Amino acid sequence: MIYKGIYHLFYQYNPGSAVWGNITWGHATSADLVNWIIHPIALFPSDPSYDIKGCWSGSATILQDGTPAILYTGIDSNNNQVQNLAVPKDPSDPYLFEWIKSPHNPIMEPNDVNKINTTLFRDPTTAWLGLDGKWRVIVGNEREQNTGLALLYTSADFVHWTEAEHPLHSSNETGMWECPDFFPVSKDKHVLKASVFRSLVEYYTVGTYDRHTDIYVPDAGSVDNESGLRLDYGKYYASKSFYDSDKKRRILLSWINESTSANIDIMKGWSGLQAFPRKIWLDKSGKQLLQWPVEEIEKLRTDQVKLPITKLKAGSVVEVSGVTGAQADVEISFSIPMLEKAEVLESSWTNPQEICSQRGSSANSGVGPFGLLVLASSNIQEFTAVFFIVFKKDDKFVVLMCSDQKRSSLDLDYDKTTYGGFLDVDPVKQHLSLRTLMRLWYFLGFFLQHF
Repeated sequence: MIYKGIYHLFYQYNPGSAVWGNITWGHATSADLVNWIIHPIALFPSDPSYDIKGCWSGSATILQDGTPAILYTGIDSNNNQVQNLAVPKDPSDPYLFEWIKSPHNPIMEPNDVNKINTTLFRDPTTAWLGLDGKWRVIVGNEREQNTGLALLYTSADFVHWTEAEHPLHSSNETGMWECPDFFPVSKDKHVLKASVFRSLVEYYTVGTYDRHTDIYVPDAGSVDNESGLRLDYGKYYASKSFYDSDKKRRILLSWINESTSANIDIMKGWSGLQAFPRKIWLDKSGKQLLQWPVEEIEKLRTDQVKLPITKLKAGSVVEVSGVTGAQADVEISFSIPMLEKAEVLESSWTNPQEICSQRGSSANSGVGPFGLLVLASSNIQEFTAVFFIVFKKDDKFVVLMCSDQKRSSLDLDYDKTTYGGFLDVDPVKQHLSLRTLMRLWYFLGFFLQHF
């Protein structure tokens, strides 16, 4: 959230180890979304009746008087998941160092009438005001037969909450919804995002929210399961957005899990990181979200290196020399001649991640693979390939983008999953432009495997 001109990031944190457990709320602030100051823990387990076994995910809401309030999930001594409230001890403090838990906690408990599983009831969203002046909030849940739900609760005072007669929305194809996010993207469109626990995949739908009935309905064609629209591919989960009232934009942040094993995490003393903040908005078609790194990221740019227009030959790698920093912000644009050589995309090739994994960056296709080699060793024995392949389908072209980590490390025990997705871009009318933010890298090159 942003409060008195200061950005606040709260995050799940284990102060005693680099592995899961003893969950508290870490706290950091920033004036620019780039440089962050770590503060003392904001919330830690304290009460057997509502959070002694962890202070888990939640959200902040700016109340009508301008002060913030936190709703968060706690686990009591009986392993029941409940929702709790915390408010700042001193609202005049822009850094909000201290938080006070409500004496009314827990303020939301699983409802026996609706047979809510007490271990699958978590992650309240930022609240919003309804037409009747009451607050509304959704909480993630799962019911029988793999149904994921956004349970709806209402309150007149932000302390006493009542479960609505029906959920805001549900899907019988996903299972448990963690960290739901719900927000407007235009006058008549909303986005509902769910983090699906069974697959650790996030997806979202664009749809219509009826403020009179408190029902959200995805638009026709907006797929309501993990095969639908994604905020990101790869290790990107439990994302949260907030509205930046100072700059009139919606900002998205997310947790990125480690690729290393728990033993390595313990050895290095830390695990997990926050993705760079992104601005998100609805595209002109009204069918999907667009996103871009917040403009403040460009403050990190210093010495610019330019590569002249270069023609890539089959099997070639072109090194970008002159970049010596520990991080880089790379922009590149590919122009593709001879698209008629594109391989036909078979009707059975519907899973982009499987295609990327099977093909890899060394495959021979009609047009591609071509793209970047990042985090590469000097002898190019280790690298991560970010690449494109262009296919042909029904007299049109389909662009596949992949991240291939199979060569990312030859010795260490890393997760080397390959990720991929189809892009909504026409290579006939547009260049393939790519912006890549990298950290701790040694070599950057552009490559073309086959054409």
